[in-house]
Amino acid sequence: MDSTIPVVFLHAFPLNSGMWALQRDVLGDRPVLTPDFPGFGGRPVDAPDLDRFAFTVLDHMDAAGIPKAVVVGLSMGGYVALRLHALRPDRVAGMVLADTKAGSDDEAGKAKRTDQATRVRQEGMGWLVEALLPALLGETTREERPDVVKTVREMAVKADPEGVARALEAMRERPDSTLGLGRIQVPVLALVGEEDTLTPETEARKIATGVPDGRLVVIPAAGHLSNLESPEAFNDALLSFLE
Repeated sequence: MDSTIPVVFLHAFPLNSGMWALQRDVLGDRPVLTPDFPGFGGRPVDAPDLDRFAFTVLDHMDAAGIPKAVVVGLSMGGYVALRLHALRPDRVAGMVLADTKAGSDDEAGKAKRTDQATRVRQEGMGWLVEALLPALLGETTREERPDVVKTVREMAVKADPEGVARALEAMRERPDSTLGLGRIQVPVLALVGEEDTLTPETEARKIATGVPDGRLVVIPAAGHLSNLESPEAFNDALLSFLE
């Protein structure tokens, strides 16, 4: 892949673009863009819709003079990457879809997001961060990497409650992208932490086998936030894909 093609990193819920610091550092002179989604550093959208998140990314790309990029999305960032490609495939040179899935939420998942959105509007972020941490981070990280736990907690609690509620509603309403995987005509790397219980290896494998040019990498001793939990393995897989 052309070493001059920019990379656009799309962050996870409920973090912000700061989660990509260790990835930016390894890309050398390659152009890199790490936008914040609305409500996580950017102004919240006026309606819950991941397509609006995708158009926000395109606006950032336009402002930076980036006509086409490799899009790296983790968790919610992966959902947005899939929507971005569906809307503007001409702007995507390749995708890394990490700890994410192509399918939509089931009814129980939708109800949970609705309840979380309601409560976060009423009570703020503190309770949600503590509720999410055991799912966001793998068992190894929680037991052996207190610095990562601290980083994630401090980053997540800064998110705007209204922005978080709208993001929850946007994820709840996202379409199923599974049937569209076969139409993706760019290389795709599906990355997943071995200990990811939110979007486990089975979901990553569906992506890797569903696209014409897909590959799968499983990162040991990492959970849902694999780029933070095992940055060296994540970066090795990313660089191998890019180079």
